[in-house]
Amino acid sequence: MRGDVGTPSQIPGPATENDGAAAIAAAGGLHDYQLKLHAEYGPVVRFPLPGADVAVSVADPVLLEATAKIDKRPEKLFEFLAPLQEAGNLQTIPADEHGPWRRAMLSVLAGRPSHEAHFAQFTALAAELADRWAASAGPVVLQRDLSELSLRMICHYALGSGLDEEGAAGRVVSAFETVLTEYMGRAEGPGAEAKEALAHLRATVDRVLAAHGERAGGRTDDRADLIAALAASGESPARIRDTVLMTMLAAHHTTGVAISWTLYLLAEHPDAAARVAEEVDRVLGDRAAPEYGDLKHLVRLDRALKEAMRLYPPGPYGAREATEDLVLGEYEVPAGTTIFYPFWAVHMNPEYWPDPHVFDPDRFTPEASAGRPRLAYIPFGLGPRSCEGSALAMVEAELVLAVLLKRFRFDLVPGQTVKPIERFVLWAADDIKMTLTER
Repeated sequence: MRGDVGTPSQIPGPATENDGAAAIAAAGGLHDYQLKLHAEYGPVVRFPLPGADVAVSVADPVLLEATAKIDKRPEKLFEFLAPLQEAGNLQTIPADEHGPWRRAMLSVLAGRPSHEAHFAQFTALAAELADRWAASAGPVVLQRDLSELSLRMICHYALGSGLDEEGAAGRVVSAFETVLTEYMGRAEGPGAEAKEALAHLRATVDRVLAAHGERAGGRTDDRADLIAALAASGESPARIRDTVLMTMLAAHHTTGVAISWTLYLLAEHPDAAARVAEEVDRVLGDRAAPEYGDLKHLVRLDRALKEAMRLYPPGPYGAREATEDLVLGEYEVPAGTTIFYPFWAVHMNPEYWPDPHVFDPDRFTPEASAGRPRLAYIPFGLGPRSCEGSALAMVEAELVLAVLLKRFRFDLVPGQTVKPIERFVLWAADDIKMTLTER
């Protein structure tokens, strides 16, 4: 790093010769460490980040604007994903490759035709979970069950007809969980079972891709089908396969975790929960689940979900690599610097979120949102590497919340401590246990 005035060496922060990993562990995780760093040093902090030497963390949404167009991720930080991919690491491919790939993804994931085409299947999966909970004898475990639901949803979304065979969905879910545990959770690398599971996932995607090839030029609406859109864009079979698996990876816990934190916060705030339940009853009437067009009328539910993701962003941070010199307030940051995005610290910045620890869904009324910088709320990241599936995730989460809140009242099991920790996403250390009462 350059040492002249105004460069990262002059940005406040802990001593760079300190062991960053030890400091992060002592704080209870990178998410908590970021909150402490910014509370002590201000909106721009220099700190030792394992895998990136020295990083610059930015918790001010106005200063973040200078980084919003960066389309490069630090390669070392995303090396752990490389073994899962055959066509280059999709998280770190160069901008000229990433742009067309992202546009093909957004053509499906961000569009209403895709959401409507899969809505009935999502509804059936949510109702199946509600039935299972209703039949259970004791408390339910939120994040475990809702993460499985979100994985089943994205498997059906990404693989569609490839899961028609009896038991196919269960085998895909099981294989994916094995891959996650072995490839991402073990320092010594994957064993034979994990390699077999990854081969099964790739073979499943290949079968779906082959089926699309047989129907080429036929009945499928590319705007509603992820694999068809990627095939139509000219992507190679290997990159399509990698893209489907990365989509499943990105969504396997995040939506379920967001739903879980929302239910937790509503249980902690019964007045807010009553207002959301009243709205769900009014919009749905006697129906057990919403139709797609109902979601736009679930305004209070939407605000509660957004406030939950402000307080507990499913992915609590991100990173970019500066491709040119930047100015962040009074500091100059040279090209090549790792820029760290502490989403949680941004969401807790008291300058833009008064009483930031308080759960207040009305922060997201049009009036309250109007005067807030656009990057003050970034649960899905920002810029050209933000989450392509953010719109789909909101549809899934609002649908599931509507189904569950229509049917149940949620009460926290007494005596439990709910502590957020990092486990690929912002997880509750011992999960969240709830007692359900049918409404």
